[in-house]
Amino acid sequence: MNKNKKPKQTNCESCENYIYDEEYECYCCDIDLDEDEMMHFLTGTFQNCPYYRDDDEYRIVRKQN
Repeated sequence: MNKNKKPKQTNCESCENYIYDEEYECYCCDIDLDEDEMMHFLTGTFQNCPYYRDDDEYRIVRKQN
């Protein structure tokens, strides 16, 4: 295991898959999680989420410079 590698970010609030659902009037994960993953998501213990995508809207702009 590479000790210099940073752990994957798992904060759902900064993930682009964490969207506001107007029907339920709350934020939820847009990924179709399995039963175990959903339990971890609901209890806030989802570590190293394989579906995490940084919701950094300026990512493309930085690559262009």
